[in-house]
Amino acid sequence: MPLQVPPAPAPALRSVLAALSSPTAVREARTPALRAATGPLVPEHPLPMHVLEPASPVAAVTASSYQLPSARLTGWRFHIRAGEQVAAGETVHTPDGWAFSHFCEGPYLLSTERALRQAEPLAAAYQPHLLSVPGLYMMTLWLHSDVTADAATAQPAAGDLLIPLAPAPPGIAAHRIHRLSDLVPVLTLRLAPAPLLGTSA
Repeated sequence: MPLQVPPAPAPALRSVLAALSSPTAVREARTPALRAATGPLVPEHPLPMHVLEPASPVAAVTASSYQLPSARLTGWRFHIRAGEQVAAGETVHTPDGWAFSHFCEGPYLLSTERALRQAEPLAAAYQPHLLSVPGLYMMTLWLHSDVTADAATAQPAAGDLLIPLAPAPPGIAAHRIHRLSDLVPVLTLRLAPAPLLGTSA
């Protein structure tokens, strides 16, 4: 079924458009794709960006023994096609509203597009988000099962799916579709602090 992309805040889109229309902003961006582009640059494929905040692990190591993590909205990313290259413009929320943050490029952008294509044929409808796990240097496409959710307050649910983007951390396969509830124990254990020497569990 088609993915149900949540609408991006209009001020966030305007801030990216304003940056793209500024020769200085584009010229100073650390994105060769944008600096070398000769045609019009149009932001597309807006996705809300979240940070995963895992729950604390409990004694038994099974999927049912873990609480679902929470997610915090940190910004919106807009893909920008520059010929055969892909860049992105990111926005952040400030006390004054949505503001342009920076341009970027790299393997996660093409991997995101691949993951979106993977998700399109799924039988159920999902709402796509980007979900990062900073402690593991990991980015995933989060497919939220509540397609009516507000992107600002959406939270992980048992029926959600995750597609790790490439490059993924060792031991986690990129572009494999995981149930969020199956991946939570792995992420929670990896993010748990190591026990202090000389202490017992």
